[in-house]
Amino acid sequence: MITSINQFLSNSGKSMKRSAIREILKHLQKPGMISFAGGLPAPETFPVNDLKEIVDEILEKDGPDSLQYGTTEGDPLLRKMLVERHNRQGLKIGIENLIITSASQQALDLIAKVFLDPGDYVLCGLPSYLGGINAFAFYGAKLKGITLDEDGMKPDELEETIIILKELGQKVKFIYVIPDFQNPSGITLPDSRRLKIIEIADKYDLLIVEDSPYSEVRFEGEPQKLMNELDTTGRVITLFTFSKIFAPGFRVGWVIGRPEILDKLVMAKQTADLCTSPFVQKIIARYMEKGLLEKNLKKTIDLYRDRRSHMITCFRKYMPEGVTWTEPQGGLFLFVTLPAHLDADEIFKKAIIKNVAFVAGSSFYCNNSGHNTMRLNFSFSNKAEIEEGVQRLSQVISDELTSK
Repeated sequence: MITSINQFLSNSGKSMKRSAIREILKHLQKPGMISFAGGLPAPETFPVNDLKEIVDEILEKDGPDSLQYGTTEGDPLLRKMLVERHNRQGLKIGIENLIITSASQQALDLIAKVFLDPGDYVLCGLPSYLGGINAFAFYGAKLKGITLDEDGMKPDELEETIIILKELGQKVKFIYVIPDFQNPSGITLPDSRRLKIIEIADKYDLLIVEDSPYSEVRFEGEPQKLMNELDTTGRVITLFTFSKIFAPGFRVGWVIGRPEILDKLVMAKQTADLCTSPFVQKIIARYMEKGLLEKNLKKTIDLYRDRRSHMITCFRKYMPEGVTWTEPQGGLFLFVTLPAHLDADEIFKKAIIKNVAFVAGSSFYCNNSGHNTMRLNFSFSNKAEIEEGVQRLSQVISDELTSK
């Protein structure tokens, strides 16, 4: 009889941790809970009726072929349409520069698998996306955080960190950046900051992983260029997903980069899932062919703009003095900073009792800081839920301030 599986686990298996955000979602089954926790799109943006028709069309037109295995690189039509779409937007690429993945989270895993050895360094924002931090750490990487200011990752600190690590004989593989409406901070890097980071990566011969799930979910302001478009050296790998602009349940994303980099990712993907669902890819391609993606995305952006603005209005109305927050021009999140002596993890326990949930910001800091911060999602809840939830949370924070 096996008393413990620990003797069989690899070092990676022993070091695995559950996602703090996934664990929080367990609380959301509680009746009356208002959740600002997960990065969930609004269900009312999902085009159920259109998809019913398209599924029938695919089965009628392609029949058994749509249910067969597909190529690892992805459905040729979907790849072609995505390439053409990027070309219209200003990023000049060919089909050899784009592959399909099972959402961008798989792309993060594949990049870690291909490029990271135990002990290698990845430079990321303080704070940064938990899914990226966990994917890199799983393969033994060391995460070094770079402070964010109002324009994102600070170039001077980034370069100084690279110099120090290299002097210590450490190997830095890449810089991980979420340049548009960053998760969790909501900050967007201006073009000038993007160019500076690319310049530093070129100077020290590093790759850049540009995670771009939110760039098309812009409510206001001037769109910035993708770092991939600004790059002239081929060192930027860019990740996209349909999860935030269409439907997360499809689990489809894509990666843009140099062909030799994508070739390695394809090899890694072949050991993971052979291919992303060909049936789902055909559905998405047909949806795009009909012009429905752009039409539905516009409605989604309008809805999220309204909910973001309403949450900010509620913050201004209900939050106690000393609490600050970001006001992003797009994306799905606000990032809240509490007075330094408060602990968001402790506030979370009390907020759950009051039926309101968020994600404590410390989850997004690779250096175990940020304990007085929290991330709130505004896309999932309706305006009445947003107002009630902000009131509940504000009262919990006020009570905590009074008790301290």
